[in-house]
Amino acid sequence: MQKGTVLSIDDDENLQVVIGQFLEDEGYRVITASNVKAALEKADSTPLDAILLDLILPDGEGMSLIPQFQNKTNAAIIVVSGKSDTTEKIVCLEMGADDYMTKPFEMRELSARIKAVIRRMDSGNEGEQVKSSQKPDKIEFGDGWRLDRAQYQLFNSANESADLTTGEFKLLEALVLSVNRALSREHLFELTREGEYDVYDRAIDIQIARLRKKLGDDPKSPKIIKTVRGVGYMFCGDQDSAA
Repeated sequence: MQKGTVLSIDDDENLQVVIGQFLEDEGYRVITASNVKAALEKADSTPLDAILLDLILPDGEGMSLIPQFQNKTNAAIIVVSGKSDTTEKIVCLEMGADDYMTKPFEMRELSARIKAVIRRMDSGNEGEQVKSSQKPDKIEFGDGWRLDRAQYQLFNSANESADLTTGEFKLLEALVLSVNRALSREHLFELTREGEYDVYDRAIDIQIARLRKKLGDDPKSPKIIKTVRGVGYMFCGDQDSAA
């Protein structure tokens, strides 16, 4: 039984051979791409379950593919990079990557992470269907803000998008749906990243700061997203379901 289809994007041919053989033995269908152009073509033509993405490609930055893939497929994205810089990991996660692995790595760990992200994506899709039936798609709060959960967008009173990243949207959604309830950084990280990283505290703090800036919420005296010292954050804005 096939476990799913994996797109492996890397210009290292030897690594591609090793990954392909191992994952195919594990029951996955593996297709490969060695550059940005080929990767986008494969994503357009093939239903995918997971994407392994190297950050350095001959015709562009792999990081730039993350938002493009999100517009083309619901596949989980695992960044596979030789870079171990914490800031870069955070940026990739903020852009919507589901996991980050540093080269070199064990093939068994790669297989386990692919299995985990595919399972989480499947569970998330089921959860979204249940959540959508229980919670309103549009929620208004603050000074004319409208959170559109169907479009993954935040609009202001002039109907202009706030251009939130996927991570920022998920974080704001989690807070808005738990109005006046303090959520820990760890819990917010689990809701928005669904992974295990020792940098989650800083990642959430960075995104909260960016959200406040986009919302015009003064960090020194916030009225929408308040810091709960020793715990995490809490959404305090008035909200209503929008038609």
